[in-house]
Amino acid sequence: RTIVRRQKENPECLTRGCLEELQLEGLKKVSERIYHKVPFYREAFRTNGVKPEDVESLRDLERFPFTTREDLRAGYPYGFLASPLSSLVRLHTSTGTTGKPKAVLFTQKDIDQAAQLITRSIKMTGAGPEDVFQNMMSYGLFTGGLIFHYGAERAGLLVIPGGAGNTERQIGLMRDFSTTILHLTPSYALYLAEVMERLGLNPRDDFNLRIFYLGAEPYSEATKRKIEEIFSVDAYNSYGLSEMNGPGVAFECKQKEGMHLWEDNFIM
Repeated sequence: RTIVRRQKENPECLTRGCLEELQLEGLKKVSERIYHKVPFYREAFRTNGVKPEDVESLRDLERFPFTTREDLRAGYPYGFLASPLSSLVRLHTSTGTTGKPKAVLFTQKDIDQAAQLITRSIKMTGAGPEDVFQNMMSYGLFTGGLIFHYGAERAGLLVIPGGAGNTERQIGLMRDFSTTILHLTPSYALYLAEVMERLGLNPRDDFNLRIFYLGAEPYSEATKRKIEEIFSVDAYNSYGLSEMNGPGVAFECKQKEGMHLWEDNFIM
């Protein structure tokens, strides 16, 4: 147990046995907490004939009910709180384009944890304090902007909070401050190249870009390779969802053979 505690900040070094011990400890704590704090889960557990003390192995997770998108929407805005309102410091929501939005409320610990996952993720792509990181995601209710911003700062990068849009101004910032890393959607990356070329600039030769973090929309590997070719960068897939504290759930490393799920935080 002492070894597990010591290696929490280096989860890649955990043996499978130690990792599963850590997961089981977390599963027991979460099950106990939501059963006693969230009426929805208490009723769902009872309906399925399970109790928190039934958790003896990771396989016991199969006995617990799913939480659906419809459940989360029905609980909007405060129905799933497991912490007092006084402990909350942030609200994010889903877009709500297909119905009522899903609310995600954060304590400071939640934000710190989510940011730490981004810090780990970008470090494993080779980013560091010598890089200039331009965040071209929305800084509004969407989780991807602010959480990525905090994670990049924790990794020691110089962060330019560019936000979404204002493409010509973004290009000016890239040239003025020698931006090396962009965080953006794949569709915006392709549009960015079009605007650069329209301004008489070469995306490959007239910038210092070397890494792109792509996410927040569906795209193919072919699209990623096209972006890498246009800009002469290494592009990395990222995955997250609002219900799991936003970005940083899974991320590609330099090998680019699929994304790594941070299993000390999530059970798959």
